[in-house]
Amino acid sequence: MTMYLEHFGLREAPFRITPHTEFFFSGANRGATLEALLYAITAGEGMVKVTGEVGSGKTMLCRVLMERLPQKVETIYLAVPSLSRDEMLAAIAVDLGIDTTGANTTKLVKLLQDKLIEVHGAGKQVVALIDEAHAMPLATLEEIRLLSNLETNKEKLLQIVLFGQPELDAHLALPNMRQLKERITHAFNLSPLPPRDVKDYVNFRLRQAGYHGPDLFGPEALAIIADASEGLTRRINIYADKTLLAAFAAGTHTVNADHARAAVSDTQIVMTRRSPKSVAVVAGVMGLVAGVAIGYLIAMQSSTTAPAPPVASAAPKNVAESVPPVAAATLSPPPVAVPAAAGKAVAKPADAKPAPAQSPEVRPAAAASEPPPDAVVTRLAAGREMLASGTPGGYGVQLMMTDAREKAYLEGYLTEAGRTLKPESLYLFPAGTREAPRIGVLYGAFPERGDALAALDALPAPLKQFKPYVRPLDGLREDVRRTDRR
Repeated sequence: MTMYLEHFGLREAPFRITPHTEFFFSGANRGATLEALLYAITAGEGMVKVTGEVGSGKTMLCRVLMERLPQKVETIYLAVPSLSRDEMLAAIAVDLGIDTTGANTTKLVKLLQDKLIEVHGAGKQVVALIDEAHAMPLATLEEIRLLSNLETNKEKLLQIVLFGQPELDAHLALPNMRQLKERITHAFNLSPLPPRDVKDYVNFRLRQAGYHGPDLFGPEALAIIADASEGLTRRINIYADKTLLAAFAAGTHTVNADHARAAVSDTQIVMTRRSPKSVAVVAGVMGLVAGVAIGYLIAMQSSTTAPAPPVASAAPKNVAESVPPVAAATLSPPPVAVPAAAGKAVAKPADAKPAPAQSPEVRPAAAASEPPPDAVVTRLAAGREMLASGTPGGYGVQLMMTDAREKAYLEGYLTEAGRTLKPESLYLFPAGTREAPRIGVLYGAFPERGDALAALDALPAPLKQFKPYVRPLDGLREDVRRTDRR
């Protein structure tokens, strides 16, 4: 749990970087793009393309689109775009409940066509939402053009929406991609937020998270965040989150320019595009934020009565040992003394009273306690074991997919889900790519699709926020194997 929630009267963290559809900001061109996508899909307007820079909100838009589509539209969400042609066909077929055992490419296409005609005859549509499409091999992109040929006399049997970075446009500009490019009837671009909209964006997310007071961020702080983020929503979230941490550490409810400068200076450039080091840099930032939160927790625990800004004391040994090495650096706003490293003491003011020494008899008992098991590692191992040892077939309910670097958020999600579901029935599995690693959360392993559908219907409302769906385990096994090979 983010340490500043109670301090600012927040119900939940307002600036998480994982897609949370209740935090969809319809300002700038986001709301208009969503409405246009809904129209294009329901009207059967051919292929659609959505492009935007890294961190501009494409995945969020895709998730909201899935929630807003009418019931008559069945969605296929492909989050692992680096598939071969046959792998993509098989993935779409499996999601539609088609048995692909022993099927070659020609048979797969025929099975898909028959199934799509059946769905169309029932008065429904099928749309395939392909995230990170810029990472798709060119041969697979060409197969998408062939899939768009599946149609009746009047309507397309399969709608296709491509979400990707600007590299997707470069691929489509190639001479051999001309036919595919001409099939795209609607193209949208998610531009960075202009500076005037950053204030609305920040305030919107704060209100959605439960804040009810006057505006927290002053004009100068917002200008600093707008300039440093270049209008990319993911960067805005990171800077705003760390700015609030700085204000929290200072014991103030007013977020000023000093806090924003400290956040930007501490974070530096965390979203360098197309750099082979980008994964390591972002992972370092996530660890850095974790270290900051732990440092602030220690500071608050050591200053429960003093009204002055908290000063960190030495961390207990078991806390320090639980912090990864990357969390050694912390956010350091100029007017506030914060820990330079989790587990290391910061010099106290001269008038600070020394903490009473513990007796030798107490220390061994504290040292003997073992840290709690790592829920993410445990459930990831359980997921691999379940997929490896399970018999062919079966179904699970995919609850959500998130950035693999958001470990704290994932731990919180597992804790909340475990309050209403048996924790041992929750499994994690790897997905995504090396550049964009992701982790999925799966509920249960059911022998029949009907059992999984019943479990899906019985989920409590909070666990339906990411639009969970029934997923065949055979398809999931294939996706995990492909992920492991990359």
